[in-house]
Amino acid sequence: MIKSSVSNCPVPVEQQPLNEYEQLKSSWLFRDCVLNWRAYITKIGWIWGITWLVAAPVAAASFPPHKHTVQFILSGAAGASIGLILVLLRLYLGWSYVQDRLASPIIFYEESGWYDGQTWTKPQEVLTRDRLIVTYQIKPIIKRLQITFAGLAVLFVAGTIVWHLV
Repeated sequence: MIKSSVSNCPVPVEQQPLNEYEQLKSSWLFRDCVLNWRAYITKIGWIWGITWLVAAPVAAASFPPHKHTVQFILSGAAGASIGLILVLLRLYLGWSYVQDRLASPIIFYEESGWYDGQTWTKPQEVLTRDRLIVTYQIKPIIKRLQITFAGLAVLFVAGTIVWHLV
């Protein structure tokens, strides 16, 4: 954890937005979002492949592969994509939460439990630092996730078109 540069910050260390960002950035699932594009796509492919192991038997029960090969592949791919979408949604929500906390001039925090919430207004230097992190570190990650969602949407549309042509 990074100690706050502001000595009078009443927010507990684990609830300070900068520390939440650092913790998220180093966690095993979320750190994959900061990889280069090739490594990122490879990780996404692995997640999709693992979810394919669950989707394939369901697709095979509906469309026997030896009789309906195209339908089996398309339904299995769509089913595997649902698992991928859930993972991507979790990534998007996590990064969006930290982005909102960093960009906000007022921080809500809990001192000892849910019943005693407080707010703290960030000094200008902290707010500027946090907004720079949002602009140069988090927004590119959010953009990458949005591009990934758009790519999946295109693949779903293409799969639907192929389905209707078969």
